[in-house]
Amino acid sequence: MNLKISDHISIPDTSIEFYPIRSRGPGGQNVNKVSSGVHIRFDIHASDLSDEIKEKLLSLNDKRITRQGVVVIKAMTFRSAAKNRENGLERLAELIRSAVRPVKKRKPTRPTRASKTRRLDSKNKRGRIKSLRKKIDV
Repeated sequence: MNLKISDHISIPDTSIEFYPIRSRGPGGQNVNKVSSGVHIRFDIHASDLSDEIKEKLLSLNDKRITRQGVVVIKAMTFRSAAKNRENGLERLAELIRSAVRPVKKRKPTRPTRASKTRRLDSKNKRGRIKSLRKKIDV
């Protein structure tokens, strides 16, 4: 089975490692016995992704990506391991989608004439207020 990222990109389950961990927080006796949380590890360098996607992923400034190029996701939101695994895989897919998504080019804008006059009027008003604070020469 594959993790589908988009129509053209998918990751085989063999390149994703799952490690059961104990979830945090309250939960009574169950929290001490059951490892319902999941650590998901995905090695970017060893994956079948194209070099372009790998470079984009490695250039992301994301704390979930280690220096060695391994994506580590902790999924421990739900009480069942299956839901946590599904949630973690979706978060991994979203991380890869965000790297693949093209960056929108910024359209440079200019301030309108009205906004320029408002800014200059407020500066003049502020200057007048400050000038009234000065000592009066007699």
